[in-house]
Amino acid sequence: MHETHPFRVLRAKPLWIANGVITGVLALLFTVFYVGASIDPVDHMKKLPVGLVNADKGVDAGGKQVNLGRQITESIEKSTVGGDKIDWKVMDEKEVRAELGEGKVFGALVVPADFTSSVTALADASATGTPVRPTLTVLTNQSAGSLGSSLARAATTEAAESASLQVGKELTAQNGSGQAKLPAAARVLLADPAAVTVKDGHPLDSHSGLGLTAFYYALVLVVCGMLSANVISGQVDHALGYTHNDMGPLRLHRPLIRATRVQTLAISSTLMVALSLLMGTLVMAGAVGVMGMDAAHLPMLWLFSVCAIAVSGIGALTLLAVFGTPGMLMVTLVFIGMAVPTAGATTPIEALPGFYRFLAEFEPLRQITGGLRSILYYDAQADAGLARGWVMMAVGLVVAVLFGFGVTGWYDRKGLHRIPAEKKPEETAVAV
Repeated sequence: MHETHPFRVLRAKPLWIANGVITGVLALLFTVFYVGASIDPVDHMKKLPVGLVNADKGVDAGGKQVNLGRQITESIEKSTVGGDKIDWKVMDEKEVRAELGEGKVFGALVVPADFTSSVTALADASATGTPVRPTLTVLTNQSAGSLGSSLARAATTEAAESASLQVGKELTAQNGSGQAKLPAAARVLLADPAAVTVKDGHPLDSHSGLGLTAFYYALVLVVCGMLSANVISGQVDHALGYTHNDMGPLRLHRPLIRATRVQTLAISSTLMVALSLLMGTLVMAGAVGVMGMDAAHLPMLWLFSVCAIAVSGIGALTLLAVFGTPGMLMVTLVFIGMAVPTAGATTPIEALPGFYRFLAEFEPLRQITGGLRSILYYDAQADAGLARGWVMMAVGLVVAVLFGFGVTGWYDRKGLHRIPAEKKPEETAVAV
C-alpha cells in the first residue's frame, strides 16, 4: 500500500490560507496597536494635567498692589500655549505637592513668593549692586510617566518663557524714559526678567527605573498569569487524559477521565489561584530581593501581585475554555497586544488617539500598573490608582467567572462535550 508522504500536506491550500490569514492579521494588529499608539503623541495630546501655582506675595507700588505672578498665571491659563493640549490646574503649593505625590499631574509651573519684588527691583534705577533675576520653577514628575513628564516640561517651559517676555514688554513700556538711567545689565534683564529652572517635583529612589519599574513589574504579573494559564490548561487536559504530553522523544498519555467543560475550568482555576501564591511570592522576591528594586509596603505589594496574577490567569483560562485553540490568540491580543500601548507607562493616556484611550479604560495592564504606581511611588494612597486597581481587578474577575462558567455550562447542557459519549451497544444496533 502506497503511503502519502508527510510533506505533501504543503500542497494543501487550506493549510496555507488558514495560517496566512492568522499570521497576517496578527502582524497587522500588533503594528496598529504598538506603532499607531505612539507615532505622534504631541499631536494626539489632549488636556494633559499640569499644575499652575502662584505663590507671589506682590508688592505695594504707589499705594497700588501689584502682583506680577497673578498676571502670569492668568495669562497662561487663558493663553493658547498648547491650546487644549494642556489642562492648566490652578492650585497652591500644598495642593500641587499632593497632586504630584499622587501622579495626578505630570508637572507644574511655580511662581515664587518674591517674584514681583525681584522684577520691580530690576527697574529701580537707584538700586545698587548686581540685579538679581527672579526664577520661575518648572516641576517634573517622572513617577507619572517619563514621556508625559517630558511633554509637560516642554509645554510648561514654553509657557514660562513666553510669560517672561510678555512681562518684560509691559515693564519696558511702563518704565519709558527711565530705562535709560538703568545699567546695561538691568536693561537686558528687564526685557526678559524671569529665568526658568527645572526641578524634580516628586523625586524617586535610584532603583525605580526612572518611573518605569511599576510598568515592568505589572507586565511580569500579567505575563505570568497569561502563560501559566496556557501551561495549566494543557496539563489539566493531560491529567484528565484528553491530550498527550510530549516530553522530548517521549509521549505520555493517561487514561481518560471524563469531565464536563465546567469541571475542567473549575479545576484549572483552582490550580491558578493556588499557584498565584507561589508566582506572586517569587516575582516580588526576584524583583526586590534579588534585583534590588526600590519598594515599600511589601505586604500590600505581595497581595496585589498575587491577585493580579490570579485574575489575569483566570481571565486567560476563560478565553481558552470558551474559544479553544483560537483562545490563545485572543489572550495574546487582550493581555499583550492591546494592553502594552494603553498602559499609560511610556505614552500617557492623554497623548493617545481616542480609540486607544477607550481601550485603556478596561485593559487589565493599565489598571494593574496604576495600582503598582500607587504602592511603589505614592505611599499606597487609594486616590493615586490603588483603589481603581482593586476595583477593576474585582470587576474583571466577576466578568471572567460569569462569562467562562456561563458559556461552558451552556456547552455542557447542549451536549457539546469535548469527547462525545460512546453509544451503547443497543443504540448502535438500532442505528444499523
